[in-house]
Order: sequence, then structure tokens, then C-alpha cells
Amino acid sequence: MMTAIPPQPSEASAETKAHQTEDGSVVWLPDHDALHNSNMAHFKSWLEKRGHGPFADYHQLHRWSVAVPEMFWQTVWDYCGLIEDHPADAVLQGQMPNARWFTGMQLNFAENLLRFAEGDAADSEAVVAYSETRPVLRRTFRALRDDVGALEAFLKAQGVQRGSRVAAIVTNGYEALVGMLAANSMGAIWSSASPDFGSGALLDRFGQIEPDALITVNGYGYGGKHFSRHNEIEKVIEGLPTLRCVLSIQQLPDQAPLQGALITSWDEALQRHRGRAPSFTSLPADHPVCILFSSGTTGKPKCIIHGAAGLLVNHAKELMLHGDVRVGDRFMYFTTCGWMMWNWQASALLAGATVITVDGSPGYPSLDKLWALSESERVSHFGTSARYLASCRKSGLAPVEQHELSNLRMTFSTGSPLLPEDYDWFYASAAPGALLGSIAGGTDICGCFVGCTPLLPVRRGEIQCAFLGVDVLAYDADGTPLQEGKGELVCRQPLPSMPLGFWQDSDGSRYRSAYFDRFKALKDGPVWAHGDFIRFTEHGGAIIYGRSDSTLNPGGVRIGTAEIYRQVESDDAVADSLVVGRQIEGDVEIVLLVVPSGEPDFDAEQERNLRTRIRLGASPRHVPKHILVVEQIPYTRSGKKMELAVARLLNEPGATPDNRDAMANPEALDSIREVCREARLIG
Repeated sequence: MMTAIPPQPSEASAETKAHQTEDGSVVWLPDHDALHNSNMAHFKSWLEKRGHGPFADYHQLHRWSVAVPEMFWQTVWDYCGLIEDHPADAVLQGQMPNARWFTGMQLNFAENLLRFAEGDAADSEAVVAYSETRPVLRRTFRALRDDVGALEAFLKAQGVQRGSRVAAIVTNGYEALVGMLAANSMGAIWSSASPDFGSGALLDRFGQIEPDALITVNGYGYGGKHFSRHNEIEKVIEGLPTLRCVLSIQQLPDQAPLQGALITSWDEALQRHRGRAPSFTSLPADHPVCILFSSGTTGKPKCIIHGAAGLLVNHAKELMLHGDVRVGDRFMYFTTCGWMMWNWQASALLAGATVITVDGSPGYPSLDKLWALSESERVSHFGTSARYLASCRKSGLAPVEQHELSNLRMTFSTGSPLLPEDYDWFYASAAPGALLGSIAGGTDICGCFVGCTPLLPVRRGEIQCAFLGVDVLAYDADGTPLQEGKGELVCRQPLPSMPLGFWQDSDGSRYRSAYFDRFKALKDGPVWAHGDFIRFTEHGGAIIYGRSDSTLNPGGVRIGTAEIYRQVESDDAVADSLVVGRQIEGDVEIVLLVVPSGEPDFDAEQERNLRTRIRLGASPRHVPKHILVVEQIPYTRSGKKMELAVARLLNEPGATPDNRDAMANPEALDSIREVCREARLIG
């Protein structure tokens, strides 16, 4: 039986405004509704009625959650009403890196995400899909389930079965959700990528997992332009000899459909098996449901395997408790199908929320597009990148003046650290009544280590808290826990959504090397080293200073790149930037690349002003040795600055990234190389 989920809240209150200026100051306070009617508040009371607690506040609840992990994760399962066919014999067995969760349990991942396809919610909207190339599409939970059943039947007829891999080159839209659910219903393993990837990057991913089926679009739209992918898809099909079938989605209606012996159109495939119900095959808790990929910009990407029960219970905790996603909410996260946030977004279905997908450019036809959609679709939960929010701030956008956003309770931000100035802008100009939830984790766990909760204030420049059940802290370079100061983000206890392992890593050596070798000599046993440079604050919050593998060390002092970005990207003269370390004579000098925000180009006075800003806002050690003007900053396809690729360019003469197809704008590296040569930083 599902636990009753609290009813839809009242509109966000204007009482939540509390805007100050200094770092760490409170910019949002939970109102009565958040403190008493949020899912997290009800979960806390539910636990107390069952003899756990009492809990004076969120921090005490967190301490309990990491003190009794088995009990905690079982209570999350029970409170969120997750469905199993056979309960677990044990919640947790073993320790990292070989921990096993919910052993003996039998369940189906897709059945849980489609649990609202029966009952009163069946005819409510499950998916609303926006695209630059097709009309808006609306589907109910009942219709979604019907399409999942039809597609599963088609795939089975083609020989796809339990354990088969279903690869997808798809946009963030309706078909991607149907494909994932159909694959998971029968026990096949889903893996997706964005259609703007080159054929080389797609084969680097899908070639490793040898799929039986491929679902693909014929092209995509972005920024008002249409891009045919016929040639690239043909190369991918030729490079995947294990394929039994290819499903073609007519994403570009005016373009010719894909042709070939293996190819069936999406509409025809569903029509053949209309009326078939999903099987919801009962599977073990650790049965793989999806394979996600690392960025792959310096070699073939890691194929990260996630299991059914672990991913399900973690997403239930993050979305329903920390994100306060409730039945009837409307959830919109701007993402692509090549980023883990797509998987996170899809799991909002298990809360009974409508998932609103957006395919295309967030800035077309204007930067206001996502805010306008938030108004017209009555969005309660809006997710985006820190980069998008910074762009809105720099452009002077003021959604609060143009749009009615009273339904918006939560705005998620991830991808990079959120600057203090972006908190200022959000609460002054965007959505003063909403909780701005900066969240941080990764593809590795398909979830978060730190993030938001409706029970705590939001403080300027800070992530609110460590997530429930997550035993995280900062270590120094020797593996000593830090009471204060910046260090390596580590997790000392297993989490259900830690990977089952990597594909084609039978002995687990690559998996252990990726996360556990960093501090493997510690007497207390292995810890997960995530690779972020972090500080935990006196409020119980966190500030992330960038990736620890891109940390700068001028004069032996560790500096996180985000410390410099906080100063640089609040300068109106700078549109974008990237900072790296250049090794020289046993030391490191800081190199800062800037993209000017206007004309004329970045001049000597602006450079002096920027150096002064960094010196006064951070320290003299943070001031770059070199400031170079470039046309654009290189990014991964999931929107992250490519610091390591630029550092390699500076420190390894002649080196180039192994996989330019995996980059969003590889031409940026070419122009940076020329600028660095002119500055005599490389030969």
C-alpha cells in the first residue's frame, strides 16, 4: 500500500522574502507550509510517530539517518510507498566498494514510475513535451502506460529481452520516456545520448555496451535551426553489429525519414502492438536499469551501471523529500538525454508529478523562454544550470516583472557552483517566493551528495545541507577529516545509488580506482572520494570550489577554481571565463581566460579592475599571472567548463583531447591554442 502523500500546498508566500547582501546571510526562510506541510516535514513526523526521534531540526534528522543507514533507507522505501513484489531479506550487506542493497527483493523499476497510471490520477497529465521542431504534445499517465506496453511488445518481437541493451539517440521529449520505461519493464537496460553528439562519440559509448536495439531521431532543432543527422546515424548503425532493430523518430517532420533494413518508424512500431500492457517483469534489486557515461573528453567514457532498487529509493528520497515533489506538481528540468539530470527528471513520475520536457535552446527565441513556460505551464519545480541563471543575471532579465510565478516552489540549480550574485539576482528579480536549491552530486551516483531541503533557510552562496543518508565531509590530502577549511569531498558510508560497477570491468579494478583508491590506505576502511573541492560551513551547509583534480596550487596553496570564478563572473565586463594552472619551474601560475561581455575588447583598464577585484575579493594569491581574451570557453555537452582539457593544452605540448566529438564546441580549444601561442605560453 502506498503511503498517503500530502496534498498540493498553497501558493508560495511572499513572507519568504528575506534578502540581505553579505555571504552566508539568509535570503529565503521556510514559511508555515514548508515547515508543516512539505513531504520532508511529514516524513519527520511520520518517523517520530514510529518511535524514531524526536528530531529538533533537520540536522538532527540527518545525524540519525547516517547513524542507522539500514533503518533509514527502509523507512524511505516505506514512506514513499515504493512497490516491490518480494521484500528484501536484508537492506544492506557488506561495505564499500562491495556493498549490496535490498538483497532478496524483487521489483520492477518501470512499474514504480508508472504507479499513477491506475486510479484517480490515471487521466491526469504525465508528460507535456515542448520542442523547437514539433507541436507541443500532452499525454496522460494512462496513455503513457499504453505506449510503454506497445513499445515493449515491439521490442520483444525483435528479440530484445532481459539484460539486452537499448541505446537511444534522442531529444528530451516524450519518446525518450516511453523508451526507457518500455526497456525497464521487460528488464532491458536503457542508455541514452543527445543527438548533437558526433558519430565517433556515440560509438565510443554504445560500441562498448553492444546494444540489441537503437531508438533514434532523424535530426534535431536548436536555436531556430534544424540539423539533419542522417549521415551520423548511418555510421552509428554500421558500427553497431549487434543491432536487431532500429526505431526511427521523425523529430524533423520536413526531413526524409531514416531508411534501412533494420529500421521501423516509431509510429508503426507502436501501432503494431497497440493494446498490449507492460509486463513489469519482476527482477532482483540489483538488476541494471541504465548505463550512464562519463564525459569522455580525454578518452573513451566510463560506462556506469545503475541498479533498480538503489536508483529508485535514492530518487524517491531526493525528489519527494528534499525536492518536495508531490502528486499533481509540475516538474520541468532543462536537460538533454546525455546528462544524468534527464534520469533524475524522469523519476519525478514516481511522485505523481507531470514531467514537462523542453527540447532545444534555452535562449531561443529569447532567454526568457523557460520563465515564460514556467508561467504558462504553472510549473512548481524548475531545474536548470548555474550557467543559465548567471546568463539571466548578466542580461538584466527580470522574470518577476514579466511573469506570474506564484506556483513555483522550488528552483534547482546544478552543473557548477552557484555564485552569491546569482542568489541576489534570483531573490530580487526572478522568484522571491521559491526555494533556490543548489544541488551537487554526479553521474557516478545519478544523484546528489549535498543540496536542498524545505526545512532550512537558504543562505547566500551556500548549498543548504548534506542529503539524508549521506555521510559526507571534507578530508585533507592525508585523509584527515577537517573540522573547518576546504578539502576533498568524501562519503564514508555506502549509498544505494552508488554504481553496480562499470561495464566490461569484470574484476572491478577500474571502479575501485575511480573512487576508492584515493584514500584506500586509511585504517577506518575505504571511503568514496568524489573529486570535488568543498568546505562545510558552520550552518551545516556547503560551498563547492570546483573539481579537486583542477585545483590550483600556486606557491603550494590549494585554490579552488570557483573561488576565482566568484570574483570574475560577477564583473559586468566578463561574459564567461575559465581558469587553469600552468606548471612552471616547480610551481604553478594561474592563467585566466575571459570572454568580454561587449565591445570594445577587454582593455588594460578592465584588466586592472579585474585583478583588483580578485585581490580584494579573494586574496593576492588568487590573482592570475596571465589574463587572456578568447572568443569562447570550451564546454562538455552537459554544460561543464573543460578546465582539464585546457590545462592539458598548456602543460602537455602537442596534446589534444582524445574525443572532440564529445565536446559541445571543440573549435574553442583551437582558438585558445592560438591565443596561448601568441602569448608565448605554449610553443
